[in-house]
Amino acid sequence: MRALLLVLDSVGCGAAPDAAQYGDTGSDTLGHIYANTPGFSLPVMESLGLAAILGRSDHGRASWGKMRERSAGKDTTTGHWEIAGAVLDEPFRTFEMFPAELVAAIESEAGVEFIGNFPASGTAVIDQLGPEHMRTAKPILYTSADSVMQIAAHEEIVPLEKLYAICKIARRHCDPLRIGRVIARPFVGKPRAFKRTAGRHDYAMTPPPTVLTALADSGHAVHGVGKISDIFAGAGITASTPTASNPEGMAAIDKLWPEFDGLIFANLVDFDMLFGHRRDVAGYANCLREFDAWLATFLPKVMQEDLVIITADHGNDPIHHGTDHTREEVPLLVLHGGKSAPLGTRETFGDVAATLSEFFRLCNWPNERSFLP
Repeated sequence: MRALLLVLDSVGCGAAPDAAQYGDTGSDTLGHIYANTPGFSLPVMESLGLAAILGRSDHGRASWGKMRERSAGKDTTTGHWEIAGAVLDEPFRTFEMFPAELVAAIESEAGVEFIGNFPASGTAVIDQLGPEHMRTAKPILYTSADSVMQIAAHEEIVPLEKLYAICKIARRHCDPLRIGRVIARPFVGKPRAFKRTAGRHDYAMTPPPTVLTALADSGHAVHGVGKISDIFAGAGITASTPTASNPEGMAAIDKLWPEFDGLIFANLVDFDMLFGHRRDVAGYANCLREFDAWLATFLPKVMQEDLVIITADHGNDPIHHGTDHTREEVPLLVLHGGKSAPLGTRETFGDVAATLSEFFRLCNWPNERSFLP
């Protein structure tokens, strides 16, 4: 049995009913990219059902629908955990500035002193504090609108293993405060020419039981591609292929798919990391085109007995104000058994977990509904 769960990071399709609570009224990642990119189209995804999702058609070659997030939040971890069946009643905590006692505890155990401790864009904060970091060897501490603690350091000043060790210590201290992720952000280069490297590593809280742990416990392979293993702190992941870009992620899927038995769970992060947060409409549009072209080469490898689910974890509207994620519904495209049917608007991302549970013949997933016929 072979399944692919593919998350297009931040590719939302319109404001969720509760978007106003998050300051995201009117957000629409895909809609605004279409509206602001002359001649833009995604012919493969549109033919599968994306055109129907966007109200431009009434049919598709696959099954299609939308999903709404039940959990509170609009971050990567919350979205992925709910996709895997873990709905959060309490959101992860966010901070404008991390509490002094938390910072002091990490500094004391790790033997370091931080600079920064404020919300910032990752590239901007490195440009701003990088020279001081290189003079003092003090790691840069910053955050964003997400529940995340980010620690940046130059690889020649703080070697990767040392940075990772600092982040592991920070992870333990962040757990009681429900901070979703600690992220190591290594960079290289000289002042005014710093560049972040592929050595990024995310340290997430350990999730409650998910369909991934149920699959792994029942003997099925669960292969994470991209940052999936990081998002789930390795729980329920039997193998992992980290990637530094969408092309690497798509190449990893191509390599794994032909002989695979089990679930491939992949995240393609460039939409969000490189273009959504930077409010780069043209870059986001081109990234979507590149994915659509790859999908055309992948679909002939999908058999009727396979299950392929393409969705997203939140929005990141490049037309919306600020640089944060946006609270949006997400598209849902499902290939299985040659079926083509509308799936409606699902009330939780967790319906994906229920579907995987049914497909792999596990017990029914509570409180969610499979969308298999």
